[in-house]
Amino acid sequence: MNYSSFIVKIIEKPTQKCLKNDIPVTEMVVKFSQTREKKSSETFRVFVWGNLANDVIQYYHIDDYIIIEGYISLHRDFSKNTSFPISNQVQISVRKIYPFL
Repeated sequence: MNYSSFIVKIIEKPTQKCLKNDIPVTEMVVKFSQTREKKSSETFRVFVWGNLANDVIQYYHIDDYIIIEGYISLHRDFSKNTSFPISNQVQISVRKIYPFL
């Protein structure tokens, strides 16, 4: 099961778009509040869907710390010349979000 929770810091302004069926989706780039290994990637993309997406735009800003719960997935970037993945980007589809004081 890949459902997890994290404490993260928002490092880019959340942006919102609507899908074809008028479901709002908010995307933001966040980073872990503390990393121990410098070789690991600190930032990842977070996607928030539905009514919660509207709340994120309204209440959360850059440099806010939040607790997120959601499903982890890997997005593979492929090179245009080959069919081999050149990097993996972690993405989280958020189900619950809380402010962290």
